[in-house]
This record gives sequence, C-alpha cells and structure tokens, in this order.
Amino acid sequence: MDQDLNALKHATERLKPYAAQFCALRGNFRNFPQIVEETGVSGFDGMLVDIGVSSHQLDDAARGFSFMRDGPLDLRMDTESPRTAADIVNTEDEAELMRLFFDYGEEPNARRIARAIVKARTAKPIRTTFQLADIVSAAAPKRGKRHPATLVFQALRIAVNDELAALHDFLAAAPRWLKPGGRLAVISFHSLEDRIVKQTLQHLAAPFIDRPEWPEARKNPDCVLKLITRKPVQATAQEIELNPRARSAVLRVAERLPA
Repeated sequence: MDQDLNALKHATERLKPYAAQFCALRGNFRNFPQIVEETGVSGFDGMLVDIGVSSHQLDDAARGFSFMRDGPLDLRMDTESPRTAADIVNTEDEAELMRLFFDYGEEPNARRIARAIVKARTAKPIRTTFQLADIVSAAAPKRGKRHPATLVFQALRIAVNDELAALHDFLAAAPRWLKPGGRLAVISFHSLEDRIVKQTLQHLAAPFIDRPEWPEARKNPDCVLKLITRKPVQATAQEIELNPRARSAVLRVAERLPA
C-alpha cells in the first residue's frame, strides 16, 4: 500500500513474478482498515511499515524532496494532495513557520530561519528547492557535515504529508488487525517517528500501568502485544555500505498476544 502512484507502479513491476501473491493498493496507511476491508481481508499474519520518504522520491528532482537537486518546492507523497511545501513557506506567518521547524525538524535556529523566509518572500515567491536551501543556508550556520536545510526540509515534508498524525492513526488501528502471533514491524528514519513507535509499542505491551496518584498499579486494558525487539534493530556496516540511506533506519517489532 502506498499513496504514491509511481511507487505502486514500481512495486508492481518489480514483483511481477509474484503476482499471484501480491496486491498493490493505493492509499495512506492511516486509512488501511477501510482500504483492505474492500478487498475482503479481515486480518494479517504480519504487517511491515516503512515510514517516510522513498529513494525514488528523493532521486526525482520534480518531486522536490531533496535540496541536492533543483526542482519545484513540492514534497507531496500523494501528488493529488492540494497543499505543497511552497504553499506553506509562502503563506504561513513567521510564528507558524517557526513552530513547524521546531516541532517537526527540531531545528535550533527555527526562529531565525522563519524570519529569513518571511523576509525573502516579500521580494519574490519561494518556488524551488534551491531557493529555499539558499535562504536557510544564509540564515543558519552549518553544523558538522549536515546541510543547514536538512531539518527544515524534514519539517516541511512532515507538515505537507501530515506524517506524524498518520503514524498515530496507523498504530492505533494496527493491533486489532493482527492475528494472534502475528507481528508488526515498523521501520522509521528519524527520532520523531521512532519516539512515537517506541512509546506506543511499549504501552501496548505493558501488562500493568501505574500513576503517582494511584495506590497501586492497575492492569493495562490496552495490553495486546509483546515486544520482540527490546532495543531497536539498526543496519549493519555491511548493509550501510550497500545502501547508505539505511544508516538512519530503526526497526521495532511487536507480536500480537493470544486472544
């Protein structure tokens, strides 16, 4: 399942030898219950979710996901969605831009960057990835090897695609669709995503919950999983050598308890 038509076409072509075992569905994974119900599926032995932007999206300059290539400031995973990153940077006020960069990018220079964007767009609209990257680079100092615009682009991508809310929605529904013994595997690529996955799975795997105001711990009515990965699984040096983009990948797995 993917909301990107190009991704579905690529997957369908690559998995053509397994056509009898493979089904490509279009949609945002937050809406998977409604989408898979239409196919007659009622439960899963396993669910694998690979969150965030894909290499195909990063490598296509026309999609605007990477500031390493000049292209339209788009960042939509679903190209039929109405709002682009250009819409955000050219219409939101300074306070909202600062909030987005801080909350979704954990950008320490969020205020300075937001002010620079608002000033720059008064001269002309910000329409391309190079335009925005240059504005950010001039406003914020470079930290180590990371480009100054990295966290700003992350924040805009999350905002355009409502990624964190979509992840919350998916995780809230997923356990009910797992058969007993079925496993949920989630691959995330930055701390905001991983924090949501970690905390949600820990809660769903905790037999008891406790609060300071309670005299004793109580049974957790939401406990339906057991953790398979107490610590996150990360790519090995060999995997990173084959695929450098795997260096930030984090895998967490949980299993559905018996009914």
